Amino acid sequence: MTSGRNGTLYIGVTNNLVHRVYEHKHNLADGFTKKYNVHQLVYYEETPNVVNAIQREKQLKNGIESGNLH
Repeated sequence: MTSGRNGTLYIGVTNNLVHRVYEHKHNLADGFTKKYNVHQLVYYEETPNVVNAIQREKQLKNGIESGNLH
């Protein structure tokens, strides 16, 4: 999710995307997304395996931090 073009980016894992996006859009989730007005879903991936989802989340975050996100 993002706060807008060239804005703040948020990466997370959830088991209910529709519900989680609703929470973020309506500032029902305290924390990072509320603080930085991160309300727009720009990309998502699905996997039935939570371990794989967490590994992918870490991979994406590491790619952003190192500037190697492709």
